[in-house]
Amino acid sequence: MSDSERRQRGVETMKRVYAGDVVTPPAGSLPFADLMLEQLFAEVWTREELSIRERRLVLLGIIGALGERDTFQIQVKAALKNGELTPAQVREVVITLAQYAGYPRAAAQLVATEQTIMAVEKERSG
Repeated sequence: MSDSERRQRGVETMKRVYAGDVVTPPAGSLPFADLMLEQLFAEVWTREELSIRERRLVLLGIIGALGERDTFQIQVKAALKNGELTPAQVREVVITLAQYAGYPRAAAQLVATEQTIMAVEKERSG
């Protein structure tokens, strides 16, 4: 597969993973974005051994444990919009995070999670 084909596959996968909410920069404008699209999204997210939902759960655990609130919120929104997780399941992720990553990290995710759940529900109803 050529680099341009790999990039296009990455762009399509990224749109699917993020429910179309993340804009991809033009090719060549950001080398970091080019690598991310050609490797992470074209090669990793498309592997068949784990579904997008399963990868998302792994990612939520990692970024939640790291305390990355903004990234966690982006992932929660995508999971809800794609129908991969329900609000109740997202809340269970936060509860599990509290047990393994600590209450302060999970508590930091809780507010963002509830805000995201409300925003997605509002978007769906309006």
